Formats: sequence, C-alpha cells, structure tokens
Amino acid sequence: MIRDDALDALPVRAALPALTDALDGPGVAVLAAPPGTGKTTLVPLALAGLLGGATARRVVVAEPRRIAARAAARRMAWLLGERPGESVGYTVRGERVVGRHTRVEVVTTGVLVQRLQRDQELTGVDVVMLDECHERHLDADTAAAFLCDVRAALRPDLRLVAASATTDTAGWARLLGGAPVVEAHGASYDVEVVWAPPARPLRPPHGMRVDPALPAHVASVVRRALAERSGDVLCFLPGVGEIARVAGLLGGLDGVDVLQVHGRAPAAVQDAVLTPGVRRRVVLATSVAESSLTVPGVRVVVDSGLAREPRVDHARGLSALATVRASQAAGRQRAGRAGREAPGTVYRCWTEAEDTRLPRFPSPEIKVADLTAFALQAACWGDPDASGLALLDPPPGGAMTAARRLLTAVGAVDGGGRATDRGMRLSRLGLHPRLGRALLDGAALVGAERAAEAVALLSEEAPREYGDDLAAALRRARRGGDAYAGRWRAEVRRLRSVAAAEDSPGPADGPSPAGVRTSGEDARDDQVAGLVAALAFPERIARLDGGSYLMVSGTRCEVPDGSPLRGVAWLAVAVADRPLGKGHARVQLAAAVDEDVARFAAGALLDAREEVHWAEGDVVARRVERLGAVELAARPLKDADGALVREALLEGLRQEGFRLLRWSPEAEGLRQRLAFLRLHLGEPWPDVADASLHARVGEWLEPELSRARRRADLTRIDAGQALARLLPWASGEAARLEELAPERITVPSGSRIRIDYGDPERPVLAVKLQEMFGLQESPRLAGVPLLVHLLSPAGRPAAVTADLASFWKDGYHGVRAELRGRYPKHPWPQDPAGAEPTRHTNARLRR
Repeated sequence: MIRDDALDALPVRAALPALTDALDGPGVAVLAAPPGTGKTTLVPLALAGLLGGATARRVVVAEPRRIAARAAARRMAWLLGERPGESVGYTVRGERVVGRHTRVEVVTTGVLVQRLQRDQELTGVDVVMLDECHERHLDADTAAAFLCDVRAALRPDLRLVAASATTDTAGWARLLGGAPVVEAHGASYDVEVVWAPPARPLRPPHGMRVDPALPAHVASVVRRALAERSGDVLCFLPGVGEIARVAGLLGGLDGVDVLQVHGRAPAAVQDAVLTPGVRRRVVLATSVAESSLTVPGVRVVVDSGLAREPRVDHARGLSALATVRASQAAGRQRAGRAGREAPGTVYRCWTEAEDTRLPRFPSPEIKVADLTAFALQAACWGDPDASGLALLDPPPGGAMTAARRLLTAVGAVDGGGRATDRGMRLSRLGLHPRLGRALLDGAALVGAERAAEAVALLSEEAPREYGDDLAAALRRARRGGDAYAGRWRAEVRRLRSVAAAEDSPGPADGPSPAGVRTSGEDARDDQVAGLVAALAFPERIARLDGGSYLMVSGTRCEVPDGSPLRGVAWLAVAVADRPLGKGHARVQLAAAVDEDVARFAAGALLDAREEVHWAEGDVVARRVERLGAVELAARPLKDADGALVREALLEGLRQEGFRLLRWSPEAEGLRQRLAFLRLHLGEPWPDVADASLHARVGEWLEPELSRARRRADLTRIDAGQALARLLPWASGEAARLEELAPERITVPSGSRIRIDYGDPERPVLAVKLQEMFGLQESPRLAGVPLLVHLLSPAGRPAAVTADLASFWKDGYHGVRAELRGRYPKHPWPQDPAGAEPTRHTNARLRR
C-alpha cells in the first residue's frame, strides 16, 4: 500500500507540475532541490507514473555511489509498500535486484555508462535522472555527455533530468541546451553553527595522511555534542581509517550505539544506519552521507572539515585518493543533515576565519583524477580526444595524453586513439583498464579464478593489517572472516564470471614468461600476485638499485623497514605514495617478481638502442637494453653513429662550456672584440654569447666537430680559427675589424698598447701616465671612449678616467703630488696636456 502520508510530506511535490511541463516540452530539465525534499525518491516515482494519474514510463535513476543507489531503491520501494525488485529495483556492480515489472531502476553512474556503451539508444527507457550531479563525479559527467549525444542523434524523445542539491545549476542548464531550471524549496530547519577548533593548529593533510591529533579532537567534539544536545549525531570524517580510529576512541559510551557507514560497510550496517534506532546513535560517515542518504533521528552534525578526492601525479605515475579540506558547498550539505527533521546544530572542527578561505566547490574529478578509464570510454564512444562531448569542464591535455599512452601500451587503443577490439572488451569489465588488462591476460596464464583473486584484491583498498606484501594479503583474504574478505569473495565471483564471458584468447604481449606456469592450481600465490600486479602496473615495476628501487617510469621508491619485500631484486608496485618532504615514493602494496615477468608485463617499454652521451667529462658510447628507465644490460660501443657522437659532444659543450676548446690569448681576444662590436654596433657583427654560439654551431665549428670523437679531440680545436668563420665576410665588414676593434692602439708615446675588451660595455686601455701626455681626449673605438687606466711608472693604477681633458685639469695634480716624490726620475710636468709624451725617465730624456 502506498504511504501517501510520507509522500505528501515531501516538499518536492510542489515542483512536479513544472518538471512535468519541462519534460513534455523540451524534454530536459535541471531540478534544484535541497537535501531532504524528496527529489531522489518522490520524483522518479512520479515520473514513472507509479503514483497514479500519469503515463506509465520506465525511469532510470543514476546515483554516484552504490550505497546511495541501494538506499534510494529501498526507500522508494518502502514508499510504495513493496520490496525492492518489484516496481522499484536497483543495479550496482556485482548486484542486480530488478524484476520484470520494474518501472524505476536505480543504478550507479558507472553502470549507466556501461549500459550506454552496450545500447546507445537505451531501449525501453523513457526517462533518465542524473541525481547529485553537483558532486561532479567523473562517471556522472561522462554519462551526461553520452546522454546529450544520444538525445541529439538517436533518441530525441529520451527525457533527461539533471538533479542537483545545490543552486549551482546554470552550467548544467547550458550543457543541456538551455534546459529549464525547476526549483524545489525545502522545509529544512534552522541549524546553529558551533565553531570547535582544536586547542592547537593541526598539521595540514598530505596524501592520505592526517594529523594523528585529528581523530582524538573529533572524538572529544562528539562527546561534547552528546552532552550538550539531544538526538543522534552524524559525524563526517575523510576515510575508513579515521572512522575506525574515532570509533575506537568512542568505545564505552553508555547507552549510545556507534555505527560506521562508508562505501565498504556491509549492507546490514548500511540498513541499520538508515533505520531509526531504539537507542541514541553516533553515525561515523564519509562523504557518502552528505546528500544522497537521509539518516533519521540526526539532530547534530560534527564535521571534521576533511574529505578525500582523487589525485594523480603524472610526473611520478602515481594516482591515489588525497585528503583535502572540504569545500564550502560540502560544509553546507553536511550541516543541512542536522536540520532535516527539526532544528539542529553543526559542530565545525575549524575556525570561522578558516571557513572563508575554503574552496567554494569541490574539484571536478575530470580536472584532478586519473583519466585512463574516461579516455577509454570516450574512445569506445567514438570520440578519442573527447573534444565533441558535452562536458562542463574539458579534460586536461596532460592527463589525457598520459591516459592515451597507457591505453596504447595495453593495446586498448590504436595509434590514432581509436578503441581496438581489446579496448572494447576492457571497457565492458567494470574495472579500471589497468585491472581489466591484468584480469584478461592473467586469466590466460594462471586461470580465471587465480587472476580474479588478485585483481579483486587490487580493486579495493585492503585493510592496513593485511600488510604491504600482495601475496600475503591474498592468502589472508582467502582465509579471512572479516567484512573486507566477504566483499573480496563476492568480487572474485563477479570477476571470474566476466573473465570467463570474455573468453580471453591469451595475453596480447607475446609468449608466457618463463617464471609463471599456465596451470592455475600449480601457480604459487607469489607468482600470481606478482604477475597480476605487473600486468596492471607495468610502469611501476621496480628493480633494486642501491638502497632504493627504480621504477620503470623513472620514479624512485622505498620499501618500509620490516617489510618482507625489503631487499627483493624486483617488485611490481601496486600502491605507492610520496610522503611529505620525501623525494622518493613509499611502497604500500607490492609483490615480488623476476626479470622474466618484468620483461613480459612491461614489454611495450622494452627498448634496445645505441646510447651515446656526455658523462663524467667525456663521450660514453654503449649498446643498452632498457625496460623504461631501468637499465637491464650494457656493453661498450666502438663504432658509434657519428650523428650521435656529435650530439654528445654538443652536450659536453653545453655542460662544460666552450672552454673545452683550445683558446689562445688571440682567440680569447677575438671573442671579446666581437662581443664589443655586437653590443655597440649590432648587425652584422655576430653574437658570441654561449647560447648564440650553440645555436650557430654548425656555421663556425664545422668541420672540426664532425671529425671529433672524444674530449681530447675538442681540446685540439683552435677556437679562434673556428670563430673567425662568423665574421661578416659577405658584407665586407670583416675587413674593418682592426679599424673598429683593434687588438692594440698607438698611444702618444708611440707605444702600441693592447686593449682589454673583457668588459664589452667599456674596453680598457692600461697605459703609463707619462705616455699619454699631450692627448686632449680619451681614445674612442666604434664611437665608445676607452676607459683609460693611467699607471704609475711601476705599472700600478694611479687613476682611471674616460675623460682625459677633465683628468688633466682636475685629477692629475693630486696624482702628481702623491707620486712625484716616489718616482723623481720620471717627468711630472705642471701642464700635462701640453707636455711631450714619453716612455722614458728624465735622465734618458736629457740624453
């Protein structure tokens, strides 16, 4: 029997006429409805005609999480007085509860994407509702883009609703072609905000790690909330580990049940959370409880202020969840849970000042996540670069390039990025393409059962107590009786069946590695774990190199002290992170492999080539076999390719400079003179800075460079002779070099003095003071007055001037007074400007 009283109490009912008009008109709508209004439960029932007075339709509702999909279906079935699988059913990965009379089917967005790939027309479906689209999960964005294509090309009659729990609807309205926005106003109650920061500032989160003081502080705030307020408490924490730690700290609460809800929680626990309790409850939850689930009895929310979002480090080839500060939008969503049934309170574990600095919205997954699965879906859809998809945010180019590189390596796409038959098969598995490749190829080597066991272990983060050795974790899951082991066994059954359905003909990478038998029963756990991990993460295969491991990708990693993997020659790393302040990644889950498995799994990265480079001050030529960044073997190469040798010599010149050549004083002087002319006259005088010389090396250093094979050959090259090739011979200006920038000039005494061009701004003429008597103006070269260093008779600087006339008038007399007594044998006339220049002493002059 339909529970009309419960349905009538849902505020979204008032928005149904406008929503129906929108779907009967343009066929698309954006529904903005705050949490608790009934958008997830009442709207699909009304659109399906299950509440009477409307056309019977088949409605598919897409939820971002499995727990939300199950809960929504169960709630709708309860409102109809039925059980799930009758008028309302659900499908999530590995579980389908749908009957032949089902009119509303709740699915995860991932399941919807898979269904669209199999049947682009969505045969038999009249309406699709994308729920919680404001959360910007990648599968939801992908499903929306595919549905827009379907409506435009195949099914203009397919109705589409994008449902959002926030008012940020303008982007979705534009994406759906100017869709009407239908707003439903909630009946939520006031929520008082209590700021409850820790006594001392906590360290910012890094990777998956949070300050160890956080769980203790959150637990203390929960106890405070229980003492100060009535009703159940819903506490938001970033992940399962933090939930477990806070639960442990809350042990022994009198008359209070502590429940843990997250994506991995058993169905019985999830059901208990969504059912009113007899005793007071504290529900510890991740972000799954922000919007999709209504937890009855909650009057208080304790918010840690943290969340987990996917992040990818393309430089190191590592991707994982990262702990981040929750956005302001998430904070509003969380606080709203306290005001769904009555006035409530939210305790925020940060300061009011910090709140204003939080990001407004969570980061869209498409901007921060690993895009390998998305790129494969786009390729299978026929749009390899996703440029034609209706997306709120375009995928970052770097992330798509990395994704296509991986997909090409596993044979999922061809050189043009188009999906291969193998790629189509991988897209149907409901797995990340990495794990799909490991399942299909691993099943052909060790059997579907053994491959499925290892892949299931990699598809969901195992409890920390399982350790970092994948083979040991596999044995523990097989014999374990915990909740994780139960989920693992269910996933093994699913993967075994899909692997059998694909009927894989064998690995795409060639013959089996010698270290792995093809009999599933004979293969040991360590062999299976290593093979599967290597197939899934070929670029993370690592070899022991000194005190750390070098991955095929070039990233260095370390195995923690006490790990059974420490010291193993080769590893296949499944999970790694980079600790704060550390240059190397830290291995969290890996398996031992041998070189045969490494070569087999990462065969696409195997390369043998001549390597000629500059190292340790000379040319090194070798024939090298590499697995990515890992050097497998090398031998000296006697007759290296001349072009490679030339490039190595150029690298040496870049590293050590042109000082590798033979620079005589004349060559050094020529370079300085040319630098002077370039600065003051410009073209056609050449630029002789290192960067310019490297750019024009073929013009001035050939043919000497082409004949060189090693460092010693460079040291025999006459740099001055080579540099002379850059002089402007064609224009005839080269003939003016001695006129414009001579090596030496004649001074009044008749001496020819060398010019120092070391500073191209102002060359220096260092000459004894007496040799310049009678000269009224400083000498000029190329219009630039020389900086004259006037020397004492002993050759020491007595004065510096660029204006001789001024010096003779003002500065000379001070110098004369200081030096005349010290050098009485040399002339010190009263009027130097009119005196006779000389190189000699007074006695010599008298003779």
